[in-house]
Amino acid sequence: MQLRELLFKYTTDASRFLVVDDMLIHYRDEGTGEPLLLLHGAFSSLHTYNEWTKYLKSHYRVIRLDLMGFGLTGPNSTGNYTMENHIRVLKQFLDILGLEQFHLVGNSLGGWISWEFAYRYPQRVKKLVLIDAAGFMEEENVPLPFKLAQAPIFGRVVKYVVRKPILESFLRQVYYDSDKVTNALVDRYYELFSREGNNDAFLKLVNSPYTDHSPFLKYVSNPTLVMWGREDMWIPVHNADRFHKLLPHSWQKIYPRVGHIPMEEIPEESVLDLLHFLQESAEFSHISEG
Repeated sequence: MQLRELLFKYTTDASRFLVVDDMLIHYRDEGTGEPLLLLHGAFSSLHTYNEWTKYLKSHYRVIRLDLMGFGLTGPNSTGNYTMENHIRVLKQFLDILGLEQFHLVGNSLGGWISWEFAYRYPQRVKKLVLIDAAGFMEEENVPLPFKLAQAPIFGRVVKYVVRKPILESFLRQVYYDSDKVTNALVDRYYELFSREGNNDAFLKLVNSPYTDHSPFLKYVSNPTLVMWGREDMWIPVHNADRFHKLLPHSWQKIYPRVGHIPMEEIPEESVLDLLHFLQESAEFSHISEG
C-alpha cells in the first residue's frame, strides 16, 4: 500500500504532523486537561491506544505518536534507533509541543523509552505507567520476531518473509484471546509495518547496541503503575515483579488471561485501573495482583 493510501486510511481529524530531524512525526492530540502521553511498542503504532483514548480524552489531553521507524512516521534517515536517539527525538517532539510536565504511559518498547526518559528527566514526568514494558536484557526471553531479525540472512529477505500470515501469527502471540484478532486488526498491523522504510528500521532497531540501564530503575522516583498480562508470551510476567521491586514508588496490576497488550485486549478494565491510578494513587497501594 502506498503512503498516500495509508495516510487516507490511518489518519483522522485529530492527526497532526511535526518535523523532527527529517521525519514527519505523526501524532494525535485529543481532549483537554492534564497532558497524558501514550507510547506504543514494536510492530505497533499509536492506534494501539484507540479504545483507551475514547475514555481518556474526557479527562485528559491525550497525545500519542508513531515512534520513529513505525506507523506513518516512518524511518529516520540516520538509521540511528538506539535508546539514546529515541529519547532525544521524543524530547525534541515534546519541546516543540511545549509540554513541560505530563503523565507518561508506555507499552513494550514504548515502556522502555518511558522509564529511561523518566530517569533522565524526572521533573517532566508526573506519573509513570509501564505496560508489559521492555528494558531488561534477557537473551533467553527474546521474542521470535526479534530473534529472526538478529539473524544475518533475515535482512535480505525480511520484505518477503514478513507477509500478512506471518505477521498475523506474531499478533496472535501477543493476544491471549486469539478470537479478538480480527481481519481489520491484522490489516492495520501489517499495512503500517509494511510502510516504506519500516522493515529496514525494525532491523536496525533490533540490531542496535543497547546498554542494560535497569540498575537505574531504583532512582526513578516518579509514582509508577506496572500493568502486565499474566500470559504475555513476549515479555514474561516475572518482569513485572522486577520492575515493581526496583521502582521505589510503584504499584502493580497483573491481568489473568491477558497477553502483551492489555490496552487492546481488555481496554475497558485496564483503562479504569489507569484512571484510578492517575487520579487516586494513594488508594492504589493495596492492589498488587489481579
